[in-house]
Amino acid sequence: MNILETIVARKKEELAERRAQTPVHMLEKTALFARQPYSLSQALLAGSPGIIAEFKRKSPSKGMINAKADVQETTTGYVQAGAVALSVLTDKDFFEGSDENLKIARAHNDCPILRKDFTIDPYQITEAKAIGADAILLIAAILTSEQVLQLATHAHAIGLEVLLEVHHAEELKKTALDDRIAPYIDVVGVNNRNLKTFAVDIETSVELAALMPQGMVKISESGISDPENIIRLLQHGYQGFLMGEHFMKQADPAKACGEFIQALTAGMKKKIS
Repeated sequence: MNILETIVARKKEELAERRAQTPVHMLEKTALFARQPYSLSQALLAGSPGIIAEFKRKSPSKGMINAKADVQETTTGYVQAGAVALSVLTDKDFFEGSDENLKIARAHNDCPILRKDFTIDPYQITEAKAIGADAILLIAAILTSEQVLQLATHAHAIGLEVLLEVHHAEELKKTALDDRIAPYIDVVGVNNRNLKTFAVDIETSVELAALMPQGMVKISESGISDPENIIRLLQHGYQGFLMGEHFMKQADPAKACGEFIQALTAGMKKKIS
């Protein structure tokens, strides 16, 4: 059983526990469920470079990244530094995340927030809206095409946007390029990490960009640590870049984000001139 299969197996157990504790009708009565979500796709199109800064304490491949960072301080610092959106991990067992972290980020930031979790059931999407998320993540590697369609349709029905994550051409073709599914996908995220070897290669984003139609909002994920990576990917039509580990491994993630965006902005100006 690989790490994704292990996570999904645990997620199914967790889902049963959560559903029993908080039924859907209770989620739908929360104040945050009633709010009008922000648009992640529009934020990416409006702001360049479109940095989605992530709050992530831990990962299965890297272990503990940052156990001390304060959620409010870090996320507000990200936005002040120029991030156009936030991503907050809510998986507890494998990433040391929590719903509470997202609620804190929501309470202190007026920008789109992606709930970063392993979504396998419509309940989790309703839950995402109830804790203040604006967009949810669907990972093609753990879902069938029919599941992607079901989950993305539900997300749109309650006003949330969908970030679909793919790792290779086959996943892209069976999901985002499927005429039934495409209308319900707001952003396509290309993850540069090979799930079998955990190796990261920016060329994955370059290769998949050529397969996507013009007008599709797309972001690159994983392994982005150099402004030159982004400058190159902008030339291939990417509007956004999800970055977490590069910032979170620093003592002051928000400061690291600010310094990166300053260097990127300077590099973009230099490229134009």
